[in-house]
Amino acid sequence: MKKTLIAPSVLAADFANLQRDIEMINASEADWFHIDVMDGHFVPNISYGMPVIQAIKKHATKPLDVHLMIEKPERYIETFAEIGADIITVHYESTVHLHRTLRQIKATGCKAGVVLNLTTPVSVLEDILSECYMVLIMSINPGFGGQKFEDITYQKVRKLRKMIDEQGLDTLIEIDGGVTDKNAEQLIDAGANVLVAGSYIFGAKNPTQTILDLKKLLAN
Repeated sequence: MKKTLIAPSVLAADFANLQRDIEMINASEADWFHIDVMDGHFVPNISYGMPVIQAIKKHATKPLDVHLMIEKPERYIETFAEIGADIITVHYESTVHLHRTLRQIKATGCKAGVVLNLTTPVSVLEDILSECYMVLIMSINPGFGGQKFEDITYQKVRKLRKMIDEQGLDTLIEIDGGVTDKNAEQLIDAGANVLVAGSYIFGAKNPTQTILDLKKLLAN
């Protein structure tokens, strides 16, 4: 099993002190920056766009994991690659031609992934898994941070891990939504590799220590 990666969600950062929070992640034991892009159509919220991601990239010393919660993401793949994305994940539910979109992402030099909404079964990915560097399973309904983790996620992770192993692939499983020290170990035991945490990290008194504690917990 690969080591567990931690990706703090910048959506939960203090945008009045964004450079400070980016440098905190740089100095921490975190592995990636998780960047949630929302368009107000695919999800009922709007987050941030290209200028903010460019500003993050300017200071970030770790990979940008860009999660596109937008309709027709194929329209903007090249732009997100140009401004600094290292990994781009698109929702299964957001694009008609998923295979083409994943190939489009890879053509830019970025790693490509698929995201599944809470009630979308993992079985829909059976014929596309070989194109995926990563599959992100939403453990909440996408659009807002701070939501409660949904227990259905454990079952989905186990099913997806079985599919990946049966196909002999190295595809990573990422979890986004309500991740804390209360469910992190169970998620890794079920087969996850990457944990996104927003409010849990940025709402802590000492975010750097919280990241370190999470890494230690998952190293046991």
